[in-house]
Amino acid sequence: MLQLRNRRILWVALVAILVIAAGAAWVVSASLTHSTAPGTTDMSGKQVALDPGTLPSAEVQKQMHAVADTGPRFRVPAVGLDVPVGQISVAGGQLTPPGFTSVYAVRNLGTTATTPGKGTVYVVTHSLRGGGKAPGNYLTDVARQKAAVTKGEAVFVGSTEYTISGTELVKKSDIGAQKALWANTPNRLAVITCLEKPSGAPSTDNLVIYATVAKPSPTATPRG
Repeated sequence: MLQLRNRRILWVALVAILVIAAGAAWVVSASLTHSTAPGTTDMSGKQVALDPGTLPSAEVQKQMHAVADTGPRFRVPAVGLDVPVGQISVAGGQLTPPGFTSVYAVRNLGTTATTPGKGTVYVVTHSLRGGGKAPGNYLTDVARQKAAVTKGEAVFVGSTEYTISGTELVKKSDIGAQKALWANTPNRLAVITCLEKPSGAPSTDNLVIYATVAKPSPTATPRG
């Protein structure tokens, strides 16, 4: 049982973006409801409450087929992040990772985490406000409103090592129009999370972290 000081409910600001893929605009959201589902806890074991009215239907959630842990680990040594790599699919125009202790590789955007030479590996994860700890909190510097990671630092997705090539902040309302982000570029990783506000108000910006495979395959070809 959690100690009383750890039982307070946290609020989350999740990935809320528009994805342009295959010529279609998909709403990718991660919002929360007031109810706290069993097992919905952050990396410190604190319960997380969801913002109201944003969970997809049960059928869409089923189609997303989210898996919290597929075996590999997502590691960013510079900030001490080491969490499971899950998987999720865009479904019904939405993408809502269900948990707060994993990152989720997107099955039906770009390429898979095991075939980086065929395109961009897209990874989405949550960040929390109210003192919570999710993977996105490690990657963001809320006080300075910037990434907590810098160019040249390493990111590992399973056995594949990437080198961070840059970061950018994008308004959630604008991210769907970012053609460079949604280009299926071989040997590239794009990690997307929310950047929280120092005031604790709901997030309005996404942080995107770009990285490239440290030792790409010389025979890599774009995904057809």
